[in-house]
Amino acid sequence: MWRVSVALLALLVLGMAWLVAFGDLFKPGSDLGYNLGLAGGLMMLSLLLYPLRKRVRALDRLGRMDSWFRYHMFMGMGGPLLILFHSTFRTGSMNGSIALYAMLLVALSGMVGRFVYRHIHNGLYGRALTLSELEAEFKARQESIGSVFSLQPDIEKRLKEFHQLAFAELHSTPRRFWRFMTLRHKGKKLSRSVRHDAKKILAAEAKKQNWPYAQLMLNYSLAKRHIDDYIYAIIRLAQLSSWVKLFSLWHVAHVPFIYLLVFSGIAHVVAVHLY
Repeated sequence: MWRVSVALLALLVLGMAWLVAFGDLFKPGSDLGYNLGLAGGLMMLSLLLYPLRKRVRALDRLGRMDSWFRYHMFMGMGGPLLILFHSTFRTGSMNGSIALYAMLLVALSGMVGRFVYRHIHNGLYGRALTLSELEAEFKARQESIGSVFSLQPDIEKRLKEFHQLAFAELHSTPRRFWRFMTLRHKGKKLSRSVRHDAKKILAAEAKKQNWPYAQLMLNYSLAKRHIDDYIYAIIRLAQLSSWVKLFSLWHVAHVPFIYLLVFSGIAHVVAVHLY
């Protein structure tokens, strides 16, 4: 239901965007267009409250950080959307075009940051993962996958080879980058292959011992979960430090984009009211 609701909302927004862009319903300078821009601008300006809440200790009593992050995410999507409707999806004056493109740059940067953030935190609004937590998780996965190893000796060998690939010391930056970009894909490919072999082995065992179909599916579901969890734990543990570095680099790039948006937005508002 949640996915259906989001899809319907997205279709509604796209339909409204089409009408505004091609239906000539209002102008950016009309009352409706002006108020849409004002509301969107204030929402974008309120995004600065989140970094203030993180850094100013006097604001610690003003709600939990996860609630502020939800607010930051909502305003980061709603503000640009209202400003796009305000502009009727067109660029006009030079200052307006600069402000619009700066806003889109910040919004795109925020989406990239959200993607990176997801890999170093528990859940959407969770706390940061630590290396010790991932190591403990990986150790637990190692213990639970022992039953899968017993199905076929080749399975253990392939999984250990993937573990060695993920943690091998590479002195070449291009090779490390290529491993980082392809490790998840290789893990999914290995997972499908191992699950396929495990399913065939379990099916043969079920036929030999005359298992009920429900027992066969239960055993396969358990094996599938152990395989997927083990490979995913390897990927998370191997890539954690890289995601942390990427998030730091993203933050360095994101802050100047925000300053550019603030200055261009102020210039646009001043130009609109003066001229």
